[in-house]
Amino acid sequence: MSFANVNWISVFVAAVAAWIFGAIYYTALANAWHAAQGKTLEQCKAENAGKPALAKAAPFILSFIGEVIMGVTIYGILVHGNMFTVRAGAISGAFCWFGFVLTTIAINNAYTNRSAKLTALDAGHWLGVLVIIGAIVGWWGR
Repeated sequence: MSFANVNWISVFVAAVAAWIFGAIYYTALANAWHAAQGKTLEQCKAENAGKPALAKAAPFILSFIGEVIMGVTIYGILVHGNMFTVRAGAISGAFCWFGFVLTTIAINNAYTNRSAKLTALDAGHWLGVLVIIGAIVGWWGR
C-alpha cells in the first residue's frame, strides 16, 4: 500500500468523527471517569491550572493525530483484504480494538494498579473510536 493511494479525506473525516465521539463520550461520563481515577473534577482542574495552553491542548492534539494514524492503519487493512464496506471496516476496527487496544489498556492498567472501572471506561471509548473510524473508512475509503 502506498500512502499516495490513501483516501485522506475519508481518514480525516473518520478522525474528526472519532474525536467528536470522544468528546461526547468523556463529557457524558466525566463524573464516572474522574471517580475511576480516584480524583475529583476540582483536583483535575487544579492540576491543569498552572499549565501553559499548549500543555493543556496536547492530549487533545495527540488524540486526533492518533486517530488519523488509526484511520490509515485500518485503511491499509481494508486495502489488503480488498473489502471496503461499512461492515468490513467496523468489524476490522472492532478486531483491532479487541486484539491490540483492549489488551494493552488492561495490561498497562493492571501494572499501574488502576481500577477495572477506569479500564472499562477507557476501553469503551477506544472501541467506539475504532468502530467509527473503520465504518467511515470502509464506506468511503476507495
